[in-house]
Amino acid sequence: MAEDKITKEMGFSEVLQKYPETASIMMNNGLHCVGCHAAAFETIEQGCTAHGMKPEDIDKMVKEMNEAIEKKD
Repeated sequence: MAEDKITKEMGFSEVLQKYPETASIMMNNGLHCVGCHAAAFETIEQGCTAHGMKPEDIDKMVKEMNEAIEKKD
C-alpha cells in the first residue's frame, strides 16, 4: 500500500510529479492537466469543479488514482 494517499486538496502539479501514472486517469476523466497552466496552482477539487465534475465523480477519480498508486507499490 502506498505510504501517501492522494487527496482532492492536493495540487495537480504535486500529484502529477509524485505519481505520473495518474495522468492517464485524469485524462480519462476529461482533465488534460499535464499541459494546463492552471495545474500549477489549482487543487484537484478546484480544477475538477471548474470542469463541471460533481463531488461524487471527483471522489471516484481520487479513489481510482489511489488504487493505481497502490498497485504500483
